[in-house]
Amino acid sequence: MRVGTFVLAAQFPGQGQGEALHRAVRTAEIAEESGLDSVWLAEHHFVPYGVCPSAVTLAALLLGRTRRLRVGTAVSVLPTVHPVALGEQAALLHLTSGGRFTLGVGRGGPWVDLEVFGAGLEAYEKGFPESLDLLLRWLNEPRVAAEGERFAFREVAVVPRADELIGGDPSPEVVVACTSPTSVRLAAERGLPMLLGMHCGDEDKAEMVAAWRRFAREAGHTPDEIARIGAGHVSAGVAQLADRRADAAEALVKAMPGWLKQGLDAHVTVDGRHRSMRDPVAYTELLCALHPVGTPRLAVDRLAATSERTGITRFALLAEGTGDLAATEENVRRLGAEVLPQLV
Repeated sequence: MRVGTFVLAAQFPGQGQGEALHRAVRTAEIAEESGLDSVWLAEHHFVPYGVCPSAVTLAALLLGRTRRLRVGTAVSVLPTVHPVALGEQAALLHLTSGGRFTLGVGRGGPWVDLEVFGAGLEAYEKGFPESLDLLLRWLNEPRVAAEGERFAFREVAVVPRADELIGGDPSPEVVVACTSPTSVRLAAERGLPMLLGMHCGDEDKAEMVAAWRRFAREAGHTPDEIARIGAGHVSAGVAQLADRRADAAEALVKAMPGWLKQGLDAHVTVDGRHRSMRDPVAYTELLCALHPVGTPRLAVDRLAATSERTGITRFALLAEGTGDLAATEENVRRLGAEVLPQLV
């Protein structure tokens, strides 16, 4: 199994934005020291739910601060960025990091971001496939032109080319955040692994993996390709370790609802549509029930069970759920010292 940490740069009540970003950077540094496989960086705009507005920029910093750790975006939101600009940045990080960068992309939400960045609601509702296809072409072809509904330009040279990495993969790994059958099908048809959210349980994730395999077969991918690509699926979750299960859950129930309430309440839709909000306490309790929250032994058992039920062997685990820097550092260190050695 490959276990990494999922970093939201969450701003908890009473904290400054710089404090949240400092904790994000320290989490990645401790993750490398502790032997974790990867760090996954979230991206949000205008809300304290997460104060990192550019996951690819923070990834660049962390790739420079580390030597072994794989750094991924979870995710870069395609509707609010030009796919060529994102492709250029991804290729740059792929080449300069020795192939340690993973580009996670997603559709995002119907937020005011679409208005601020000039993308419009159409980019969110219909434009994701076009953006993804242009991004993939940029990462895999020497010259690219576009004649789509949203992007149209004459042929230009791809510089830098991702396939210039000596002795490494010809392009950065790309994963797609999937929350619906439509996105699962899109990822499967393009031959891309999925990133599945922490709000889903094992049963839901298993169903999505099964659907992905079915769609991949229908798209003409061979059994070997499906097995190879499917090994890249990533399961997001929450990890909080303590000597007693009750203490781990209590630490999250005390801290996370306040962050969730102020963070989720700050989201504004671009068109004024109604949003149904999760109850922060109930959602925190759900996350504690679904994920490795408890003793190190429980964490090992839960990760093993998820892997057995879903076939997923890569994990991105949120470790900053207390909002406290020292507690987050200890949590990541315990993951490395007390959980990783017990995983096969």
